[in-house]
Amino acid sequence: MAQNLLTPALNVFEHMALDEVLARSAFTAPVLRFYHWTAGPAVTFGYGQFYGSVRAQTPPQAGPLCRRPTGGGMVFHGEDLTFSLVFQTAQKPKEIYAALHGAVERALLEQAHMASLRQGEVPASAYAPQQNGAAGGCFVNPVQDDLLVNGQKILGGAIRRFGSAVLYQGSLQCAGARTNPVFRRAICAGATAWLGVLFETRPAPPEILSAARTRAVSQYQTAAWNEKL
Repeated sequence: MAQNLLTPALNVFEHMALDEVLARSAFTAPVLRFYHWTAGPAVTFGYGQFYGSVRAQTPPQAGPLCRRPTGGGMVFHGEDLTFSLVFQTAQKPKEIYAALHGAVERALLEQAHMASLRQGEVPASAYAPQQNGAAGGCFVNPVQDDLLVNGQKILGGAIRRFGSAVLYQGSLQCAGARTNPVFRRAICAGATAWLGVLFETRPAPPEILSAARTRAVSQYQTAAWNEKL
């Protein structure tokens, strides 16, 4: 049974750790999770980005920094709806983005009545984890299959494989994204339509949360991880 896991409020390090724990777990059915954040903003940055460049572009009030297990650019978390999806597929990342974002787009159009537009072909040079010596911001440069409203990117994501499992981490950034339940429903509906499964809402198992908290301390909040590049 596919699961929509509920968690207590977690900080940025615990969220990144929990996503990796879920990707490395024995779950065979898809797992969807909407982040429940502790108070205050935070910043995540891509696995391949340079810490010094990220640090130089991040004001102190932006909150703690954490390197994600996935790629992509810097993401400022404050009012966004952050979520992750763990599933198994043989599709390539480009195919996953097109299919998943397409399904979420249709759900947003139907349920949130948003005028979402798909981004067309974008040259690879238009977006990279680092641009001209500066770390790229995930929501600065739209790439193919991101979702946009009036030319402004509202949904982006990053992917990493862990064996046969794929971890997708996404951020929806638009007015009311985190507080309006219609957006959660739309994302869940999009994932349901794409994967062909129904998600059963249930609390995250205590052993999973414990493993995530342990990994957060031993890995994600350490300088060895965050400043590795």
